[in-house]
Amino acid sequence: MSEALVAVEVPGASASGASGARQFWRRLRAQRAALVAAAVVALLVLIAVAAPLFTAIEGQDPTTYHPSLVDSARGGVPIGPFGGMSGEHWLGVEPQTGRDLFARLVYGARVSLGVALAATVIQVLLGLVMGVAAALGGGWVDQLLSRITDIFVAMPLMIMSLALLAIVPSSFPRPVLVTLVIGFIAWGTIAKIVRAQTLTLKGLDYVSAARLSGWGSLRIARRELLPGLAAPLITYAAILVPVNISIEAALSFLGVGVKPPTPSWGQMLTAADVWYQAAPQYLMLPAGALFVTVLALTVLGDGVRTALDPRAASRLGVGTGRGRQDEADAEKGAAV
Repeated sequence: MSEALVAVEVPGASASGASGARQFWRRLRAQRAALVAAAVVALLVLIAVAAPLFTAIEGQDPTTYHPSLVDSARGGVPIGPFGGMSGEHWLGVEPQTGRDLFARLVYGARVSLGVALAATVIQVLLGLVMGVAAALGGGWVDQLLSRITDIFVAMPLMIMSLALLAIVPSSFPRPVLVTLVIGFIAWGTIAKIVRAQTLTLKGLDYVSAARLSGWGSLRIARRELLPGLAAPLITYAAILVPVNISIEAALSFLGVGVKPPTPSWGQMLTAADVWYQAAPQYLMLPAGALFVTVLALTVLGDGVRTALDPRAASRLGVGTGRGRQDEADAEKGAAV
């Protein structure tokens, strides 16, 4: 009987999942700020992926020195107006070295976005495995995994990262190292969220029916629990990406993250702190890129959270106004 119940529920679950996906996209499209943020994020990702193409069009690269473009008598200040902007150097050049700022900025986007996205994937996977294992294991397994999770939640991320990055040999690729450090330290909060949600899902009828039909824990987790965990995981992952970008920038700014000549927005800010008067664009460009990226990802994450859970009010006002009213009218019409 339980097998028949499970078999009957699968098609309905698929239809419900498809309908839920359509509702999510409709709610997300109704939020103009989230759509603008998504367009900005897509543009940033395009710039990061196509960095070699953009720099080839400009005819520059991020590591070549141009000593003739800086005034050594004035300490290395770029020659020319606006930090040496020209047809050959679209955003000017770096003080002292003369390296092209546009090339370093777009290649820095690859490092900052790549580290943040990869670290988020590691955090989500670790948190998912630990949270589901703790909730399904129960008893001493739950106690053990929960205490391990508590330890990682209590760890001061910046202090631990500084310590680990300082003792690892410099020959190890720094972007990979920063990714691993952030990903393997800051997964505890996701594990707690997944455990709490899994405990809630365990008490639902369709999960009980699957267990009575003889399904193992792994199959139950894959077929029954993961669809229910998708919404909170996507929501929290969208919020984690801008946080991880800020962490990478902070670590690079403190001198333990990405090392020269590899460009990174945080590493560029580290070198720019003594040039903000002589060459203000050297400070403003990476700072502005970080600000726009973090703001766009934060607004997009809030929009995704609101679209997945329409009962929750937006923290940033995303989806308010006419868009929210149109969404409410559409849902009333569908209900009728």
